Amino acid sequence: MTKIVKKNLSDNPLSAGGTRRLEKLSRRPDNEIDTSDIPELTEKFWRKAVRNPFYRHVKKQITLRLDADIIAWLRRQGKGYQTRANALLREAMLEDLNPKRKRGRDWGHCNNSRRDGIAQSRRAS
Repeated sequence: MTKIVKKNLSDNPLSAGGTRRLEKLSRRPDNEIDTSDIPELTEKFWRKAVRNPFYRHVKKQITLRLDADIIAWLRRQGKGYQTRANALLREAMLEDLNPKRKRGRDWGHCNNSRRDGIAQSRRAS
């Protein structure tokens, strides 16, 4: 049997001396910090860098109304339809946030006539 222990930094507060040392270090200018034992990170390093494979996005449970044909299409592909829907939404979000990744899609103009009609009917009521 394995025991899992969770610790927070607040569980071990710094002593007064530790706090003073950290404050003194924070006041030092960057050019006084010896970085000779740390390799410089080059462009080559960042091109090969990968996201932590153990990182998991925080999930939030919501109610989302989708068209029936979209849900049927996702479910036809097998188990994990919610995960696939999340991946599709993430891809759209990343394309929108990073103009370099955009592949000619303009999500802001999807189905404008329907969206405009809904907005007008809401304003009228």
